[in-house]
Amino acid sequence: MNFFEVVQARRSLRTYLDKPIEREKLEFVLESARLAPSWKNMQCWRFIVVEDAAGRNALANCMEESNPGRKALTGAPMVIVLCALPSESEVWEGKDFMMLDAGLAMEHLVLAATDQGLGTCWQGLFNEEKAREALDIPDNVRVVAMTPIGYAAEERRPRPRKAMTEIVFYEKWGQA
Repeated sequence: MNFFEVVQARRSLRTYLDKPIEREKLEFVLESARLAPSWKNMQCWRFIVVEDAAGRNALANCMEESNPGRKALTGAPMVIVLCALPSESEVWEGKDFMMLDAGLAMEHLVLAATDQGLGTCWQGLFNEEKAREALDIPDNVRVVAMTPIGYAAEERRPRPRKAMTEIVFYEKWGQA
């Protein structure tokens, strides 16, 4: 796929086939995340790959019972947890670059997964302390997000997007 096709094809998937992910595809996805840009090239992100069912269940238990992400985490063959080190980033003029940098790395990851024929579903609604405990993550590390990753068991259609005229301004705010 070319880049635009990857962006168009990416969907949040919540059901996955019981099929392992090839190591070379996982490495491609992680390498793509590693190459994301970051504030002052500090690269604050870290990734934990969780393949065992007990670990995936522990992560699902960090979410509310009603969260559909629970099923996605337990149903995928793998979960990738995005962590970040605040000490390897900064807040400048109220802008938290750690969160931006982590988000860029995760976006690289989900787009690379799409390119490899894999599905993901970015999860952010979880109890961070429970996730930290489940994976023995030190207190000085933030657990930012996680995603199940695997082969899609469903086909999702694109969701509606705002028109360019609603989101793009030229020269000044509000000018189309």
